[in-house]
Amino acid sequence: MKPWLDKEERVSVSDVALLVIDMQHDFLSPASPLFVACGPAIVPNVQRALKTAWSANDFVVHVIRQHRATGIDVDQSRRALFAEIGGFLVAGSPGAEELPQLAPAPGDFTVIKTRWSAFFATDLDALLRRLDTHRLILAGVQTPNCIRATANDALALDYATVVLSDATASQTEEIQLSNLRDMAAMGVEIMTVSQFEQSLGTEAR
Repeated sequence: MKPWLDKEERVSVSDVALLVIDMQHDFLSPASPLFVACGPAIVPNVQRALKTAWSANDFVVHVIRQHRATGIDVDQSRRALFAEIGGFLVAGSPGAEELPQLAPAPGDFTVIKTRWSAFFATDLDALLRRLDTHRLILAGVQTPNCIRATANDALALDYATVVLSDATASQTEEIQLSNLRDMAAMGVEIMTVSQFEQSLGTEAR
């Protein structure tokens, strides 16, 4: 049986997908050179967003960054850092693992990327179109890089795109707010997790 049919069998197909992006130890551990300072604070809200999507029978895609141990597939801007510290986000390493409290549920999907955008050189667009998805909800880290790059590509591919302001994070609140304003001006809808819950009728009681 094709894996993409698992969710369809359980429930009617949704046209909404939640993308949980880069919620991995190497981005959320203070000891990591890739640490996103405001990242740990959003973990409870990402959990809420996941529960909301699951309750509403929306599709969930966990987007994670992984690299080969040699670093051959690391982006140019980080190759020197990768060599200097002996690697990061290496497939199979603890740092590349998603936080356990955000682990995929049965029927969720996982997409592996090596660049900022979840669409670049991945099968994400093909997967979403097979699922007949038209609206994307973005959560994760970090906003000026992977969230924004994914949102840009989503808009270019004609997906209605939402960024959850309190389930995404940057190095500082100033950077976060600046990028949210920029994306809103581009046509991205900015909402909170509470607003996401309300829009699907799954708000906590």
